[in-house]
Amino acid sequence: MISVESRRAFFLFLALFAGLLLVWQLSTASAPPRSPYGIPQGNAEYQMLMGHAPGTTKTREGFPGPARFAASALQALHAPFHNNGPSDRGIGWQVGASLLRVAIGYGLAVVVAVPFGFLIGLHPVIRRAVDPFIQILRPISPLAWMPLALYTIRNAEGCGIFVIFICSLWPIVLNTAFGVGSVRREWLNVARTLEVSWTRRILFVLLPAAAPTIITGMRIGLGIAWLAIVAAEMLVGSSGIGYFVWNQWNNLSLSNVLLAVLLIGFTGMVLDGALAALQRSVTYAE
Repeated sequence: MISVESRRAFFLFLALFAGLLLVWQLSTASAPPRSPYGIPQGNAEYQMLMGHAPGTTKTREGFPGPARFAASALQALHAPFHNNGPSDRGIGWQVGASLLRVAIGYGLAVVVAVPFGFLIGLHPVIRRAVDPFIQILRPISPLAWMPLALYTIRNAEGCGIFVIFICSLWPIVLNTAFGVGSVRREWLNVARTLEVSWTRRILFVLLPAAAPTIITGMRIGLGIAWLAIVAAEMLVGSSGIGYFVWNQWNNLSLSNVLLAVLLIGFTGMVLDGALAALQRSVTYAE
């Protein structure tokens, strides 16, 4: 049975969505055509003076309205996995390429960050020693790592994976350390009294108690990884959704750019929802 609050929320969502479409339609209905260089379309002499002869430059028809966007999106989604070469691949193929990179880089980050977080969560001395390094490296932008990655790795695919790894590492480390360090001492004392081995303490005491906090860090890290790969692909990618956005902008196809932006947001929502469901499954009440 759907609650009254849920129904109200749903109708409010529909009203907000309809209002957004209305504002979108009104704001794009009378937008005049403009040149990508800011030159009036009808001023041929001015275009020639600026070195852009009429008919030799691509023009755009203004920001697409809802109807034009819907038609373009349906056309792009009609065959999302077509592959006619590096410069002509479907948007589904591009999203899949980005997800593969995220899976590799993020998976490596989880494999490294969780044991490291356990280590510094169990040993305060190690935590104090490495904390300055973490606090310096944690706020560095994904794009700031790109020049160093390109120089050392010299491979665009490897650079993208490295950027995902280094940017999603820190929230998982910090949340794992916090979760392990917050486990009640009484539980560990009881396990020690019962002469439970360290392996069993980690698997049956520390890991279940810290799991909600660890997965919270994994959710944050996954969101950062998805942001990082889009930015990296816009710079050096030859495939992926970030490359698709930049390539469509160069082609002045704002409808495809908008479609890609919405797919980026939708994919991020699905990924976060999957980890949110996992977090709810491990949450417990003391």
